[in-house]
Amino acid sequence: MSLHSNVTDTALIFEGGGMRASYTSATIATLLDSEIFIDWVAGISAGSSNAINYLSRDPGRARLSFTEFASDPNFGGMRTLLRGQGLFNANYIYQQTSGPDEALPFDMATYEANPARIRIGGFNAVTGETVYWTREDLATLADIMNRVQASSTMPGLMPVVTIGDEEWVDGAIGTSGGVALDAAEADGFEKFLVILTQPRSYWKTPPRNPRLFERIFRRYPAIADALITRADRYNATKERLLDLEKQGRAVLFFPEHLTVTSTEKNVAKLSAAYAAGLAQSRREAPLWREFLGL
Repeated sequence: MSLHSNVTDTALIFEGGGMRASYTSATIATLLDSEIFIDWVAGISAGSSNAINYLSRDPGRARLSFTEFASDPNFGGMRTLLRGQGLFNANYIYQQTSGPDEALPFDMATYEANPARIRIGGFNAVTGETVYWTREDLATLADIMNRVQASSTMPGLMPVVTIGDEEWVDGAIGTSGGVALDAAEADGFEKFLVILTQPRSYWKTPPRNPRLFERIFRRYPAIADALITRADRYNATKERLLDLEKQGRAVLFFPEHLTVTSTEKNVAKLSAAYAAGLAQSRREAPLWREFLGL
């Protein structure tokens, strides 16, 4: 199998947002249907799932991951949260579903044949360092799913992920606030297609009770500090994105009809969000192609 990229001067960035990705996972179908094959892709948290599904060119897996899969009895809920497995049962979701005969088989052959670069953001729970994993870190199915799980681990709602001798949580609390613009700029990009999971009007507000985070994360003060200060980083990144948009250097996808939260599990609502995301992305696809020179 031989695949190619037809866009090499623009970074594609997927924001996280838990089950809000039901809306933005639809952009993968539109990107692929529009034959938009971008050579550099980044994702954080739920955006990391979108990134790997885009690189494996699998819109079906992208849709199922954030719609029907929520009805799987092992997906998670209060029962798994109380058992210490997390509100989302991450060990099942990422470690027991991606094989050939499992619920969400991952197309490893297509992923490996795709020449595009990838960055997945994670947050070191002890040191507070933000790391962007690359192809070299994502060489096997186990490597991919371990790091996507780590990137997607909502602090306090899902167990910390150990990789080697290091502990990791959701990259969304890291340096960028959840949108990997810093990674793209560090790799030299000046043009950006950014798939966001909050409306254009959204700005993040600081927590009302920061000391609560300090108590909850006594073992991990770096997590507490990152959660307390995340709004500043998120809003700074958004301001930067809006400035790039004004300069004509970024095209931003903001959900127009978002009706689900990050923890939504109602499949009908998730499917409706996907349909809305598909309709919006199809409307916007001609602008994407023009921006990308296709």
